[in-house]
Amino acid sequence: MDVVRLGPLIIPLSAVLVVLALLAATTTADWLRRRRGFDAGTVLWRMIVAGFVAARAVFVLKHHDIYVKAPWSALDIRDGGFEPVAGLIVACVIGAELTRRRAELRRPLLASVLAGGAVWIGGLLAAQALAPPRPPLPDLMVRQLDGSEVALRSLGGRPLVVNLWATWCPPCRREMPAMQAAQVANPDIGFVFVNQGESGTVVRRFLATQQLRLQNVVIDPAGQLAARTGAAGYPTTLFYDADGKLRLRHVGELSEATLRDKLASLQ
Repeated sequence: MDVVRLGPLIIPLSAVLVVLALLAATTTADWLRRRRGFDAGTVLWRMIVAGFVAARAVFVLKHHDIYVKAPWSALDIRDGGFEPVAGLIVACVIGAELTRRRAELRRPLLASVLAGGAVWIGGLLAAQALAPPRPPLPDLMVRQLDGSEVALRSLGGRPLVVNLWATWCPPCRREMPAMQAAQVANPDIGFVFVNQGESGTVVRRFLATQQLRLQNVVIDPAGQLAARTGAAGYPTTLFYDADGKLRLRHVGELSEATLRDKLASLQ
């Protein structure tokens, strides 16, 4: 399980665990304030804010060549572009500095941080333990835009990115230029764009209207791939290694920078 459904909303499990960890930490800090009289909440929130800002800033600097072309996109964190290690280091430094002369806050602050960390790490371990084995690339036929059929597995043999999408899906449409740029920049990685449930006419019209020149656009009229891979929504992007084993899954829109990070893990 890598997503959580809340009615029509599909939220990445990682984001849910972060929220739960923050709730655990701040609730612990508030309980200790009422029980012991030591309020570490202000220091805790400064650590949280500084950590998130630092994690995002380091990620943006890492991909500065992308963000310099569209600086405002650095504020768009919907696809989770963070460097967690950098954020944790900065948060710890801030916490240590703010409690350097207030020894009475160290224990409640440490207890709050440990509570949040236990929820986060425990959630990750539970998700990994309950997750099914990573399946291989499904053995099914898809239809090319000229009407001929091809086996999806025949497109493998190297690291492969499989994007499940639809023309009516706004996040799918927004991420297509980044996908096209990545396909051109990474000739050693295969890209397959598997449209779910639409006709070839609709897909061809969409590509022409958007002036997209994607390679390996195929159609899955019955949505078999979504069913076989357990895709919770669109877009869903699956990252397979050269042996056809699933390495990563991302539900939701991918930015150019986050897509670059995920592609690096395949190499």
